[in-house]
Amino acid sequence: MHIEMKYWRKLSPEQRQERVQKALKDNVDFSKDANLGYPASRLDEKVFSNESLYLREMPVLNTYIANPNHIGCHTYGTSEYAFKGTQELEREVLKMIAVDLFKIEEDEFDGYISPGGTEANVQALWIFRNEFIKHHGAKLDEIVILASEDTHYSIPKGANLLMLDWEKVPVQADTRDMAEVDIELAVRRALSNGKKYFIAIANMGTTMFGSVDDPVPLAAVLNRFEVPFRLHIDGAYGGFVYPFSDEENQITFQNPAISSLTIDAHKMLQAPYGTGIFVCRKGLMEHVLTKEAEYVEGLDLTLCGSRSGANAVAVWTILTTYGPHKWFEKISVLKMRTNWLCKQLDQLEIPYFREPEMNIVTLRAHAVPKSIAHKFNLVPQSHGESNQWYKIVLMDHVEIEHLKEFIAEMKEFAKVSG
Repeated sequence: MHIEMKYWRKLSPEQRQERVQKALKDNVDFSKDANLGYPASRLDEKVFSNESLYLREMPVLNTYIANPNHIGCHTYGTSEYAFKGTQELEREVLKMIAVDLFKIEEDEFDGYISPGGTEANVQALWIFRNEFIKHHGAKLDEIVILASEDTHYSIPKGANLLMLDWEKVPVQADTRDMAEVDIELAVRRALSNGKKYFIAIANMGTTMFGSVDDPVPLAAVLNRFEVPFRLHIDGAYGGFVYPFSDEENQITFQNPAISSLTIDAHKMLQAPYGTGIFVCRKGLMEHVLTKEAEYVEGLDLTLCGSRSGANAVAVWTILTTYGPHKWFEKISVLKMRTNWLCKQLDQLEIPYFREPEMNIVTLRAHAVPKSIAHKFNLVPQSHGESNQWYKIVLMDHVEIEHLKEFIAEMKEFAKVSG
């Protein structure tokens, strides 16, 4: 894979530590400076002591104790001056993601490190809902979310919060794709129900199947109907996998139909929970400006308001520890383990679904005894009696030895049941 990055670089431990220490030095220091107006402080020193050498050598933990508040959106206007040092690290992370990984033009995006992918997805829905209301005079019952049946539950949750309807598009059982004809039928249903404005969701790695929606047919259908729409990419799971495993990946901001995307750092990137990333094109974030937050420098444009700057530092540290080449190597190893597992399942004739470039394998529940599923902590599609699938996610902690043990038990089950 040819990896050419402008901002994403691998740094040495010394470089990382020096950079984070400089950022903290540029922040307000609650232990030394006179800061009478902030309703916040460093973490309680009786519980979280910062005197140990160990903590001083661990930049992320040191940042958690310093407790910077990254309220606001640091790509948009001004921000709280007291935390300018770690805010700059957050901006660096966003450049690595938006410019290097998802190919948006420099200074043509806004975004922030959110408390998880659910909020990041709701943030997108909130922005586009408000845009349709403000710029088109849309009524709530004229706006609809268009997404596949495999879409993450944060979308119906957001629909409920924002009082929007969700038009669910069925997927093909064997490919988990939305057929263009089904997208068209869903749009026709929505139009017949009085909908005029569409928020379309394309998944880059669905939660249960790891399936990737092609955004091109979604946009093509909506363009044919000549309806106003916005297209959001939910890459909460696949955002740090798919761009590295599929060399022909076209799901980037080079596609002019794509307006925003979400990635979770607390999944593949193994950052602390909850750490999501939201990025959108310039000119959109202001639709959720909370003007009443007048005491916040730069005002607030996020759903959560106050949020930990330490999460941004954690993402920055992970990305600069690996660099893009080492991250590609890591994803390649996980992909090889996934290929190995699929080969074993093929030999046992166990039915499963796997998106070719992803590291999730989803097995038909009838082929896996509950005892084995329980022993290996396979995740069911449903915890009820109607469960049809079990999921295996090839994360960093899943070694070939674990997979061999699972396959051995499945072989033994096949002998007994056969």
